[in-house]
Amino acid sequence: MAAYKQVGRLLGISARLSRPLAVSAYQCARLHLPSHNTAVQNRWPQNPHWIVPARTMFVRTQDTPNPNSLKFLPGRTVLESGTMNFAGPRDAHCSPLARQLFRIDGVTGVFLGSDFITISKSDENMEWRVIKPDVFAAIMDFFTSGLPVVNEDSTPSADTAPSEDDDEVVAMIKELLDTRIRPTVQEDGGDIVYRGFEDGIVKLKLQGSCTSCPSSMVTLKSGIQNMLQFYVPEVESVEQVTDEDEEEAAQV
Repeated sequence: MAAYKQVGRLLGISARLSRPLAVSAYQCARLHLPSHNTAVQNRWPQNPHWIVPARTMFVRTQDTPNPNSLKFLPGRTVLESGTMNFAGPRDAHCSPLARQLFRIDGVTGVFLGSDFITISKSDENMEWRVIKPDVFAAIMDFFTSGLPVVNEDSTPSADTAPSEDDDEVVAMIKELLDTRIRPTVQEDGGDIVYRGFEDGIVKLKLQGSCTSCPSSMVTLKSGIQNMLQFYVPEVESVEQVTDEDEEEAAQV
């Protein structure tokens, strides 16, 4: 009889040991299992905020009709008004952002818009996949630094804005450029600046991605010229003014 009781006691103990361990959620949260892998502990800090710093800026890119120009959108305001074009490092003395971007190998032009930055590279042999990481880093570092995009004594280009000295024809041309033409061109990472109207010829300067775009002349003649002639009969043609033309005119 004693033997039967001993066997029954052993079976009861065995049954209790086979039950799953019941642990409350609070106990699970406080349960710490020591790790024997000290290398992992030394490599990764215990505070998760030290592992991955928070990113507060995301820069997107957008293709332009010009294969040598790319539009970068930092997701914040670049210029409060107007645009600024820098054809080379010597022109960027008034913009800390442009100076920083020109330090990147292969960058030959910087154009600043309201919410975008257009970067132009030297030629097709320089691939964008080589330049883009440096441009991304330069833009993010600059906007986190708190520096102004342009110096206080510098003002964006406003040559296309109507003025009191403009006659009726010039005022109409400038209004069409500002309301119908420039917004479309800026979507492609460029801009058009009014340079004069004489003997029926509208003189315009292309900037940003439009400067060396293969289709710039088609846009100038088929697009802009046709629209201006439709609304302003006094316009006979549209001509492009380059930096070289302006330099020659200044020397005369």
